[in-house]
Amino acid sequence: MDSPFLYNKYVTGQHFIGRKEDCAILTNLLSQAENVVLWEPVGAGKKSIVHQVLTRMKVSGARFVSGEITALDIRSNELFAKRLGSSVIRLVASTPAEYSQAVSRYLSGTHFVFDQNAYSASDTILSTNWDLDDNDVKAVLRMPYRMAQERGERMYMIIDEFQNLDLAEDGEKLFKLMEEVIDEARREGNKFFSYIFIGSMYNAMRDIFVKRHFFYKRVERLKLSKVDEREIVEHIIKGFLASGKVIDRDLIGGACRLFKCNLFYINHFTSICDSLSKGYIMEPVLLEALDTIISIHRGRFIATMNDLTTFQVSLLKAIIDGYTKFSTAEVIRKYSLNSSANVRRLKDALMKKEILTFVGDDERPVIFDPLFEYWLKNTYFKNP
Repeated sequence: MDSPFLYNKYVTGQHFIGRKEDCAILTNLLSQAENVVLWEPVGAGKKSIVHQVLTRMKVSGARFVSGEITALDIRSNELFAKRLGSSVIRLVASTPAEYSQAVSRYLSGTHFVFDQNAYSASDTILSTNWDLDDNDVKAVLRMPYRMAQERGERMYMIIDEFQNLDLAEDGEKLFKLMEEVIDEARREGNKFFSYIFIGSMYNAMRDIFVKRHFFYKRVERLKLSKVDEREIVEHIIKGFLASGKVIDRDLIGGACRLFKCNLFYINHFTSICDSLSKGYIMEPVLLEALDTIISIHRGRFIATMNDLTTFQVSLLKAIIDGYTKFSTAEVIRKYSLNSSANVRRLKDALMKKEILTFVGDDERPVIFDPLFEYWLKNTYFKNP
């Protein structure tokens, strides 16, 4: 029997819980061929909601094709263009002859070619016969719009870990070229293709879309709501009941609060509980599961802390101790933070490392990883 507690991949169908309003909003945006961006910390359920909505749209009879690429390892605009172009071509073609025909039709006059030898050796659809220029990249960016319009069928392209495109040798130029092509398509009234940008580096994505205003009025942000604790508890109880196990509602509620309703951690945690138990699940099982999940992530937590300067660790300690104002004389003196100017630099550094962010008018600090925060409180900073 399939486990009800999936944490190693995105979930849809019976495994997907909550966020009905978010699903309705995303469905409406995609139905209107809007470009959509989602940025949330790791484990928030970004890919799950996207695939859940696309699956439901298919079931309801919507006609479209969708593809997905990752920008995780992309460090050049050329690699991005090849990966995007290849993925788009695979949406409408399936044989070497069709690949070659698509390249000739949509990328004629560019430095892209279909090389049969490269395809046979490494399944490569797009090769180059010269260094790429801006026109080559724009040709690839125009291709999905042209294909979708000619087919009269909607097309969606998911770009996962989108923020990593900013790490390419000229990421800003790539963003500007994408903006140009999006604007062209709008002027031509092309509403058959749209992007879904997904990013797990919260501050990096916010820097691209909010601080630097890339894709301004060209993309709609979907901010995910928090999944209600009661829905999570019910999902977990039903999952255990399906395998003949019983767990106390209050214990699961406590776990939800510890993990701040982070679905990745909750599913990972309950999966461990499931493997450790038979029949009625008692508190000792949950404590053992908590020790287990911490041990799995401990190496990553230690590496994160070892990468921080003494000043950065001191500011993090102040946050763990509950302070929200760090430029006061009391906090600067107590945690040896030197000056208010140094505090600003430390805040920026911790944000660039994607450890935390600051929200609201009062710039309240929020640590992204709830298990990391728990480990800091109960292990790293616990010793006197």
